[in-house]
Amino acid sequence: MRSLLLFLFALGSSLFMSSVALAKEDAAPPNIIFILADDFGYGDLGCMGCTDIATPNIDRLATEGVKFTDFYANAPVCTPTRTGFMTGRWQQRCGLEHAFGYTVEQSRRVNGQWVNEPDIHALGLPLTETTIADRLKAAGYATGAFGKWHLGFKDEFNPTKRGFDEYFGELLGHADYYQHAYYDGTYALRDGLQPVKRDGYFTDLLNERAVKFIRDHKAAPFFLYVPHLAVHGPFQPPDAPETPMVTKESMHHGSRAIYKAMVERIDLGVGKILSELEKHGLTNNTLVVFSSDNGGERYSRNLPLFHHKATLWEGGIRVPCLMRWPAKLPKGKVTSQMAITMDLHATFLASAGVTSTAPKPLDGINLLSLLTSDAKSIERTFFWRIDRSNRQQRAIRHGKWKYINDGNTMDLLFNLDTDISERTDLGYQHLDILADLKAKLKAWEAEMDASEREVWVR
Repeated sequence: MRSLLLFLFALGSSLFMSSVALAKEDAAPPNIIFILADDFGYGDLGCMGCTDIATPNIDRLATEGVKFTDFYANAPVCTPTRTGFMTGRWQQRCGLEHAFGYTVEQSRRVNGQWVNEPDIHALGLPLTETTIADRLKAAGYATGAFGKWHLGFKDEFNPTKRGFDEYFGELLGHADYYQHAYYDGTYALRDGLQPVKRDGYFTDLLNERAVKFIRDHKAAPFFLYVPHLAVHGPFQPPDAPETPMVTKESMHHGSRAIYKAMVERIDLGVGKILSELEKHGLTNNTLVVFSSDNGGERYSRNLPLFHHKATLWEGGIRVPCLMRWPAKLPKGKVTSQMAITMDLHATFLASAGVTSTAPKPLDGINLLSLLTSDAKSIERTFFWRIDRSNRQQRAIRHGKWKYINDGNTMDLLFNLDTDISERTDLGYQHLDILADLKAKLKAWEAEMDASEREVWVR
């Protein structure tokens, strides 16, 4: 009898200590991991209906967390979406509306005139902007970024100057996955500020550093940002180091099979990250988010959406987004709540308990309360603009309605609740809605154009 009592006492004490440990873990600020794929197709995950690419690890985030059906990138190309995430604001407020580093397109409108940028590697996220890493670091987080930066090549724009304790990756918009150089010969791989030589496939190198960061900072809250270059061109498969160096001409040579292999290597890395969290007992109190910086390109699957990257049709801006945080978020929830990349900035700050006033007002919102309750989705309004010398598009989504002006030649209106593929123009049937959306878009553009921002002309 005495032995039984001692056993029950020991068992009770063990359960009590375990519950205290779990309560302590849940009360602590969460770790935050944001995995951002590049040019990833809306339908290229198993949980989004893909049948020819295996993504079991990424799909786990949907099974064990929240899946968005109506999540949008801030822009249809790389740099401006990353700007929206880093600042939590519309990228137009700091003058970044297109991707850095396209020699043919590197121009911008200044006082109504198109001005060419002679140095394609000279631009960067204005130093007057405060980043999500700045704010989380100030809140006591260890901060690390491993991957494609694309917010400035010069040292002054380096991630280690923008709030990150550690950085390893390629600074430009793309580079050879094995040689780590841009097709014009610019060497892009950095460890902090230092150019470094590394052998290996870029995606694998990132996965290794991300796991090491978790291991090194397991004892205190950390913010881990993993912006993959994959599946952006050049389309180079893993495990093929003999692949020729990318050239401007070969940049987009590839196939769906190569794209598949590149996606599955991202998924492998996600699996390693999740395993490392489990190994150190960090799963329950770690917020993990997976998304893409814009819609998929030539070898991707954006169905049922229309078109692809670099356009304001749904295929260019609607992206997958999965969010898992076992301590806070429901399991297996699917939400049609409209959300956008810059919301993650506000959401991460709220998750970390950062309550200080932002240096500049945020345009994104904290999504947590919308995901943790059974409340009905709130109606929101998003805007997009492509203002380039070779493409003019404007779009607004307000609730179920989407207006797009394509090339300043035609006004189109779609009901996305019933026409997700944007096939049936309803503008002529709803002239009042069309006029209202055009007025909202015009007002937003006027506000953006009146913003105090740096003008990048050098």
